Amino acid sequence: MGGWQPLPDGLPAEVRHFVDQLRQLKDRTGLSLAGLGAATAYSKSSWHRYLNAVQPPPRQAVAALCRVAGVAGADAERHVVRWELAVEAWPKPPPAAGGGFGQEYEDDPTVPWWDRLEEPAPQPPPRTAGRLLLYAVLLLLALLLVAVGGAVAFG
Repeated sequence: MGGWQPLPDGLPAEVRHFVDQLRQLKDRTGLSLAGLGAATAYSKSSWHRYLNAVQPPPRQAVAALCRVAGVAGADAERHVVRWELAVEAWPKPPPAAGGGFGQEYEDDPTVPWWDRLEEPAPQPPPRTAGRLLLYAVLLLLALLLVAVGGAVAFG
């Protein structure tokens, strides 16, 4: 794996093995990080973080890398299993000073941010059954007037 910077000391074996496998897949593509970013839905900087064990990749990123590397079927599934083991063992970084953005990541990188919102979006008030009943009665009266008017007009 020429050209790769050494992985951080103290990484769990599952994480180290998984990242080594990702690096091999990336090398197999022959693409640069920018090229890999263009071929997947993940940026060059995201791939840099994933391939240097700074942050665990989302499961979909692993699937995208497998697709670009031409890995499918049981081989691709093995990479997903390695991903599951690695994400469980991945060390959690300390929060950034001041609570700002640092090298933090969510506990589950596979859950979209919109599913992690603490407060649900405000919902419009539900329509009452009484209002719907009124509309149904008015519609029925309008249909009845049209039917009576048609019968009178056409005899």
